[in-house]
Amino acid sequence: MDSAVSSSPFLRSVVEAICVRHYSIRTEKAYINWIKRFILFHDKRHPAKMGGVEVGDFLTDLAMNRQVSPSTQNQGLNALNFLYKVVLEQPLGDVKNLVRAKNKRKLPVVLTVDEVRAAVLRELNGVQWLAACLMYGSGLRLMECLRLRVMNLDFLHRAVYVRIW
Repeated sequence: MDSAVSSSPFLRSVVEAICVRHYSIRTEKAYINWIKRFILFHDKRHPAKMGGVEVGDFLTDLAMNRQVSPSTQNQGLNALNFLYKVVLEQPLGDVKNLVRAKNKRKLPVVLTVDEVRAAVLRELNGVQWLAACLMYGSGLRLMECLRLRVMNLDFLHRAVYVRIW
């Protein structure tokens, strides 16, 4: 827990609500970060004294002034929705004056097998090379790869077992 969370009974109650529901540590950190940003945006007013209008103002500022992506704006909305629904027990309802972030159209960049070998794998050594090869060859995500243990490998069948807890 960081110092802001440990010194704030309110943020501690948010962490407890997240832990009770067995959310991941990354979700906890993201939600706490969004809630802190929301409180600071409104000059440290307590969220219980605010509502849908203030949430709309905050999320609109993200879209208009900070130019965040729609998924980033949605993550902030989900964090604040959790705060109001679960922690404060006063559901947000309709978020007023919300300007949604616009999606920027991007074409995906896909590397050929030779480009991956030349541009990526050739630059790596040791454990980093092994992890990159595992992720590239098997489609593992970063955290799945980092959490692998010897018991997850079946050399006889050339298989990798990914267990999700």
